[in-house]
Amino acid sequence: MKSRSKSIGSFDAKTNLARLIDDVIKGRDYIITRRGKPVARIVPYTPAENNLSIEEIIFQFDTIRESVKGKVNIKEYINEGRKY
Repeated sequence: MKSRSKSIGSFDAKTNLARLIDDVIKGRDYIITRRGKPVARIVPYTPAENNLSIEEIIFQFDTIRESVKGKVNIKEYINEGRKY
């Protein structure tokens, strides 16, 4: 479930940090502002093992491309998708 970020001022973020952390643990994320301009974002932590490197992503794309049999015309797929 993707939630929208809620904006909060830096003073309020400092004052309510414990509550913000509790909300972030539940999946919420916050954008911290200073004088109305975004300066930071608090998001739930994800372990590094869940983050893919660029090389791993490219390898996965190559694997998908190799698994497609025959010649593929992307314009046909795009036009087919526009029918619905």
